Amino acid sequence: MPTLQEQFGQIDIYLFDQLLKGRISPGMRILDSGCGSGRNLVYLLRKGYEVYAADSDAQAVESVRSLARVLAPALPDSNFRVEATEHMSFDDACADVVISNTVLHFARDDAHFESMLHGLWRVLKPCGLFFCRVGSTIGMESQVRRIHGRRHWSPDGSERYLVNEALLASLTSD
Repeated sequence: MPTLQEQFGQIDIYLFDQLLKGRISPGMRILDSGCGSGRNLVYLLRKGYEVYAADSDAQAVESVRSLARVLAPALPDSNFRVEATEHMSFDDACADVVISNTVLHFARDDAHFESMLHGLWRVLKPCGLFFCRVGSTIGMESQVRRIHGRRHWSPDGSERYLVNEALLASLTSD
């Protein structure tokens, strides 16, 4: 019997939770923007989901293509594209589920963040599931140091675009 890691790979625990709750089900078209090496796609590829992915790193996309060739050989390489989130060439409203797992913190500034977010919303079908993990200052205000705008030094020493409660509230008020 395969282990959980063999079945699901290094899937994000919160994305795993969405699977367990049945919010992501067979037949759904999945698009992972900022897919990296595909750690969140192992189970989905293995179970026959129609998977698409994009990342600005060509090496990461090649890793996902290699993974798909093994786990889902019927999927064409063209499902996996070297593209930035804000410039994805996938059709409008093409995905039932859009995954953006710790990608938006790479935004350079507010305009770039909004452009990235628009790119993600554009490919999501109406009433689709938008799975997004984003870096924030909420509860960490004393642990981050503002550089400019929403760019901060994080406790791990990395520079990130971090949202705050006011920005999140403004995004959900429409």
